[in-house]
Amino acid sequence: MSRINDVGGMAGFPAIVEEADEPRFHADWEAHVFALNGALIKRGVYNLDEFRDAQERLPVEQYLAASYYERWFAAITTLLAEKGVASADDLAVGDDSAH
Repeated sequence: MSRINDVGGMAGFPAIVEEADEPRFHADWEAHVFALNGALIKRGVYNLDEFRDAQERLPVEQYLAASYYERWFAAITTLLAEKGVASADDLAVGDDSAH
């Protein structure tokens, strides 16, 4: 079964535009997500294969609308919930009513 990330050879996607001298991170939160993922993998909360699978399981609309590190963050929160490390309420983003 193909997933949305498996687009090799498919037509209809725009060309990839490379940014000259592109920085590794465009915002501080991206660096935080990168570091968090590394720490969680190193601590054995999940492994790299599980992380990749969690990204690939994102709903098509969410996957296509998300930036690179937004997909990373979505995968991390998915895995933390699935592994019982954090509840859905703990992971609620931008919902001040939950706190």
